[in-house]
Amino acid sequence: MRADHGGGGNGGTNGTEAELSDSLKTFGAVLKALREESGLTQEEFAVRVRYSAAYVAKIEQGKRFPPADLPGRAEEVLGPVAVKVLTAAAKSLTRRAGLASWFRQWAGIEEEAISLYAYECRAVPGLLQPEGYARAVFERNLPPLSQEQIERQVCARLERQELLTSRPNTAFSFVIEQGILERCVGGTTVAIEVIDYLLLVGQRHNVEIQVMPLRQEEHCGVEGQMYLAETPTHQWIGYTEGQRSSNLITAPNDLSVLLQRYGKLRAQALDCRATVSLLEQMRGAL
Repeated sequence: MRADHGGGGNGGTNGTEAELSDSLKTFGAVLKALREESGLTQEEFAVRVRYSAAYVAKIEQGKRFPPADLPGRAEEVLGPVAVKVLTAAAKSLTRRAGLASWFRQWAGIEEEAISLYAYECRAVPGLLQPEGYARAVFERNLPPLSQEQIERQVCARLERQELLTSRPNTAFSFVIEQGILERCVGGTTVAIEVIDYLLLVGQRHNVEIQVMPLRQEEHCGVEGQMYLAETPTHQWIGYTEGQRSSNLITAPNDLSVLLQRYGKLRAQALDCRATVSLLEQMRGAL
């Protein structure tokens, strides 16, 4: 399964995915029952375990993979017996997780991040894809998707983009290769829609969008795309994605490498003002 970031992510419809989905729903139901037994609303529980109410709701609905530290955070709230139950349920999830779990974990990390960085050399980042572009990406998926699958994937991608408005205190930074925009996936109309959307989103005070020019001799992004998130406890987590694989990165030495590279990429890309100028020039040429 490929995760839902740039050009990929067919959502996964195989047996492993279905099994994991059922397990997530079971875990969510267990968490909900334990929370209600303690007489807490989702909002009250969320405050005590230091997660957002929306995030807790999605875990209980089986839409998000629970973070590893959830049982520990819940111990003072739900009690030691309840935590043992949650821990056992979490271990069951881990045994079934595999590749399909990685994006669920990353999606939860995204929702709680106080800083979110992305470098893309394959496609417009999922958080910045207007509907026309997202639809064009999924319509070109191989093996082909059914119309129902396409609609489901487009809706999921657009739903994730609510982060840009629902997390005003999160610092978003995107470095995008100019070649991605020059490719004009979906045709001229979609290309214009993408540029207009980037110009619009880039006006938000917490969003920085930079384009890496086609010619840049001092380029340190040759090893591919990367995503980085800073958690509310100021820990960094990385995420990378391949053809049909994805990887969550937590080792401090690896994160140090990614952070160094991302910092250099920001310095090598056009600054935000120059990026706006280039985007306006590209739009005028279409």
